[in-house]
Amino acid sequence: MQRFTKVIAAIMLMIVVCFAVGCTKPDAPNNGGNNNGDNGGGNLNGHAYVDLDLPSGTLWATCNVGADNPEDYGDYFAWGETEPKTIYNWTTYKWCNGNDDQLTKYCNSSRYGYNGFTDNLTTLEPGDDAATANWGSGWHIPTEEQWEELYQNTTSSWTTRNGVKGRVFTASNGNSIFLPAAGNRRDSELEFVDCDGLYWSRSFDLDYPCSAWYLYFFSYYRDMNSDYRYNGFTVRPVLMEE
Repeated sequence: MQRFTKVIAAIMLMIVVCFAVGCTKPDAPNNGGNNNGDNGGGNLNGHAYVDLDLPSGTLWATCNVGADNPEDYGDYFAWGETEPKTIYNWTTYKWCNGNDDQLTKYCNSSRYGYNGFTDNLTTLEPGDDAATANWGSGWHIPTEEQWEELYQNTTSSWTTRNGVKGRVFTASNGNSIFLPAAGNRRDSELEFVDCDGLYWSRSFDLDYPCSAWYLYFFSYYRDMNSDYRYNGFTVRPVLMEE
């Protein structure tokens, strides 16, 4: 009975939060970001954000791309692609010719480029950014540095919200974001749901351009790793204060 009461209380709390802040309200106005009390939160293009009082002024979305609530996993994207798909591997990856050493965009080494191709693009262009493409101008996938800033300037803990496991990042101003452990997609499989969180950055690995940086966490670990760009990971968008 006690556990049931706690679950009901948590659900009621989330209803109140979503009513006050929202996650995706297509008809919500862009009011410049002060409709969330005194925490600097607001929305852009109908998607809510929260101010974690970070040194850079980066504002973090409250939901993943493709999600309607903070606990929803949302969609999975290969790095540099803007739509989910059913198969995630090199043969279906947009920016190569079938292998990790045949890259056709975002490549700083002829060793990895198709026929020696290089373009020296080191971060995603807006047209290849799943956050920008799906949520509109102003939203971006975080850079590697923005992810590092998040976990260096907040406290984080493994938790369960409304039956969904994940990690909550809480700032000194009391505001927080919840990242569900949504796992990842590889080939046709959905892996490690409720165990691992894998969130893309928009920065690729300069030493191995076939890979890109992402935030990786599970119950007792969180850090930046790099992995093959064809993987289907989740996306949590950010805004920069003007």
